[in-house]
Amino acid sequence: MPVPSRPVRALAAFAAALLSGALAAGAVAAPADADGGSTAPIGDDVRRAVYVGDNWAGTATVLAPGSFRPIGRLDIVPDYTERMTEIAANPYRLAFFLGIRALIGEGNDQFVDDMYASRDGRLLVVSRPSFADVVGLDIASGEIVWRFPVEGVRSDHMAVSPDGTRVVVSASTGNVVHLLRMRDGKELGRFRSGGSPHESIFIDGGKRILHASIGTVYSPFDDPNLPDPLEDDRVLQIVNAKTLEIERRYDLRGALDARGLDDVSIAVRPMTLSPDEQTFYFQLSFFHGFVAMDRRSGDIVRVKRLPNRIPNLPRQQYLLDSAHHGIAMNPAGTKICVAGTMSDYATVVDARTFRTGRLLNGGLKPYWVTPSWDGKYCYISWSGSDTVSRISYRTGRIVDTTRVGDHPQRVRNGVLARDIRLGFADSSSPLRTSAPTVWERPSR
Repeated sequence: MPVPSRPVRALAAFAAALLSGALAAGAVAAPADADGGSTAPIGDDVRRAVYVGDNWAGTATVLAPGSFRPIGRLDIVPDYTERMTEIAANPYRLAFFLGIRALIGEGNDQFVDDMYASRDGRLLVVSRPSFADVVGLDIASGEIVWRFPVEGVRSDHMAVSPDGTRVVVSASTGNVVHLLRMRDGKELGRFRSGGSPHESIFIDGGKRILHASIGTVYSPFDDPNLPDPLEDDRVLQIVNAKTLEIERRYDLRGALDARGLDDVSIAVRPMTLSPDEQTFYFQLSFFHGFVAMDRRSGDIVRVKRLPNRIPNLPRQQYLLDSAHHGIAMNPAGTKICVAGTMSDYATVVDARTFRTGRLLNGGLKPYWVTPSWDGKYCYISWSGSDTVSRISYRTGRIVDTTRVGDHPQRVRNGVLARDIRLGFADSSSPLRTSAPTVWERPSR
């Protein structure tokens, strides 16, 4: 299977670009995913929808959950030319923009990392990594109604509060997480994280936030056998959602060592929770499988190893250190859907016995898992095949697969106002050029 490569010379070039840029500049149904997927009745003025972020295309494909077929596509970067003009005029920003393209984007710009629809189905809030911002997009008009630049030069994962009024967004290079008001993008506060803030989940009815950072996964120092300081601070913490004070930080190194996993990275990747939110299930960098942590004690209570189809793959060729990237427990707490990213499979694990289900080959590079709004399926994005599938939690089989835009990553449940009729925006990726002289999207 084709595997992305990150040669050392690219890392050296990126470091040089950063240095030169800096000098020039002076420088709630499914517990796994609080994304609006609720079995509660919805109003007559909205209909349920599934939003898929096409990261490299700069679009979001909208699916009907019943048919699992596209009903429209949104242009998430209507301000492309304006943003690129700003970036080209700022050597510091340009250096990081090109670095994100070369390393994290595998040679592509990252325009759609995460997204959530408002409760009235009229606003889509999206984090755009390469533009280092979060925007509120009017779904009907396609216009950006608000924009929030994050701290640093890259935005990443988000989470929405259970009441749908607030979102948090990770600022990858700013080492903070912003709390924004959903309707207008106003910053309500921020809390500190470790290196490269990553995944967040609202817990305890929205009173707290479970958050993890992953360190510098794009650097040559991301070897789990090297001392932790070389990888930057990696944390798993619980934050008070009102005061934004850190209530607890877990000792991941101690917990993993106590379980005999002293050679395993402490970088927590995607997470999912038991229905009572007392057990955290999460993936770890370079680890083929996942672990279960007891919330109260902080102990690793179970370890699930899953097949590694590429046992001799060099560490440097793992996609941003992700052996597996995508995990979601069903609302009943009986099944766990997993994306075996580097091995190109998905599987459903029995949460009680930890028995592995069929290895499903639905595409290339599975990169995210989300439970359906009714808990019957898990949605999985195949970022290397530009498709998404829904997998039955009950049978452990793929039910449907549909094509979306270029490099789908995050998949979120939501609603769409019934009076909005979507079209299909151009799904081609913006022009990628190493020269900062031409910044325009191709017309097709």
